[in-house]
Amino acid sequence: MTNQAAEITVAAEVHDVSPVAASPQRTAEGAKLHLDTSDLKSSYCNVCNASSTREEVVLSLGVNHNWELDRSGDVDVKLLHRVILSPFAAKRLSQMLSKLMTDYETRHGELN
Repeated sequence: MTNQAAEITVAAEVHDVSPVAASPQRTAEGAKLHLDTSDLKSSYCNVCNASSTREEVVLSLGVNHNWELDRSGDVDVKLLHRVILSPFAAKRLSQMLSKLMTDYETRHGELN
């Protein structure tokens, strides 16, 4: 198995990754996945923008504090984070988010 295939398995098989995980989690092959959360920071974001080039996928995350449009129709968004991924990592993220949302809607009902 190539390293790329092993990374896909780790990303696809380890779903419950919480910042307070006390014990290592196992991948499909039984390998331990150790997560260092000592520098982990959490941020609330309600806006996401994505762009890509041949070599990378860029996610820009931020917050829209104006829940309603002002009179001009403008929306001011403060971008807080930029996450740059390889296309391979972006594909794995897409697959994980798709599964996560399917599971979410099974538990809580379909989103529009």
